Amino acid sequence: MPQTKTEITALLDASGLAANKRLGQHFLIDGNLMHRLVDAAEIERDDVVLEVGPGTGSLTEMLLTRAGHVVAVEVDRGLHDLLTQRLRDASNLTLLHTDVLETKSRTTGAVTDAVRDACMSLNARALLVANLPYHIASPLLVDLVLTDLPFTSMCFTVQREVAMRIAAAPRSKDYGPLSIVLQVVGAVRRIAAVPRRAFWPVPAVESSLLRMDLAPDRRDRLDALRHLNRVVKACFLHRRKTLGHNLRRAFPDAVDALKATGQWDLNRRPEDLSTEEWIAFADSLPV
Repeated sequence: MPQTKTEITALLDASGLAANKRLGQHFLIDGNLMHRLVDAAEIERDDVVLEVGPGTGSLTEMLLTRAGHVVAVEVDRGLHDLLTQRLRDASNLTLLHTDVLETKSRTTGAVTDAVRDACMSLNARALLVANLPYHIASPLLVDLVLTDLPFTSMCFTVQREVAMRIAAAPRSKDYGPLSIVLQVVGAVRRIAAVPRRAFWPVPAVESSLLRMDLAPDRRDRLDALRHLNRVVKACFLHRRKTLGHNLRRAFPDAVDALKATGQWDLNRRPEDLSTEEWIAFADSLPV
């Protein structure tokens, strides 16, 4: 059963710990929503699940009963020690004490290695199932879908504003690199709204529970997808500038060649292009 607020605070108090605001620690205490998260993930017995920010292990315990193996990543030393003690008998758990991102936009090697090793050992697919810390959600999602790890779906809670960016349509204020890359790679749907009081401590923002199903050919297109990500980020560097202006800074040798083809209107702004146009646009630029 999911841990209640009383149970979480008792675990923290017993270990001399407290929720760390700097790390964005907000523990999901709504049992119904936690069950919806796990059920929406559709975990099978031989799946490898990556959980980021396991906290006191409430979601982790549920995942361990359903998955073939769980890789849980906890940056907080105190919580890692608490989990090490509480879950010491779990034979299908790899518990890592590390930041899931080794740079602002790259997943830590120990994390990807642990997921890869577990997938190879079980000949399994990988799933992300997590209550994602707000400050790392966007870069982590992008980097994971651009790895060669066999992720097939991701089910997670995320700040509502980030969820809006993920699902944003062209010509909207939320549309940008996150929207484009994730929509090209997979299909995203909202499972539930997550109110602030579903967490303790109560955050200042609302959240959403999302599921993203990744395209079956994603790993066959990784070079093209990584190139697309570089192009999109370059073109959104100055959002209100034109494609031509931004391209001159990132791909100076390609602008005149693109103009000569007449295929693209470089006076358009980056938010005007659909995801299909972005794929074609990136294909027209040198790798």
